[in-house]
This record gives sequence, structure tokens and C-alpha cells, in this order.
Amino acid sequence: MTARIALAARLDLPAAAPLAEEIRGQTGSDIEIDASAVSHLGGLCLQVLIAAAVAWREAGNALTVSAMSEDFTAALAVFGLTPEALISEKHA
Repeated sequence: MTARIALAARLDLPAAAPLAEEIRGQTGSDIEIDASAVSHLGGLCLQVLIAAAVAWREAGNALTVSAMSEDFTAALAVFGLTPEALISEKHA
């Protein structure tokens, strides 16, 4: 079963700890992250998302980001990343 996490519109410093906790709560599950509402992506929340992608990759679970807003995609580009940096494929 795939867990769904909808990201907040503003992913700034106060949003980082709750986001990390919500993601950690899904450890062992595949996750689909909905980024459609994101209007601001700060560096700390981006670090949380990258760390999650790495952890899920190492665990062999899938982590995908769907419905990315234009602001989310633009912020990734500013940080020098593509959406693929946040994706982990499931391993059999």
C-alpha cells in the first residue's frame, strides 16, 4: 500500500520538523508525495525531502513526487535539482 503525503503550500523553516516527522511515520511504506499546492520551497524542507529519497532508496522502497506545482519545480531548478533527485524506485 502506498501512503500519500500532501505538502503544505509554504515549506519553510517551521514546516521542516513536521514534514520530517510525517515522512518518518511512513518508514517501510511506499510514499507518494503530492507537491501540487507548494508555492514556496525552502532549503531545509528540500533537505528533508532529499534525505527521505535517499533513505527510501536505501531501504528499497518507492518514493515519488506527483502533481508538482510550477513553483515547486522552479525552486528545485534554483537549487540545481530536477524532480528525479527526489524519486526512489522500488526494488524487488
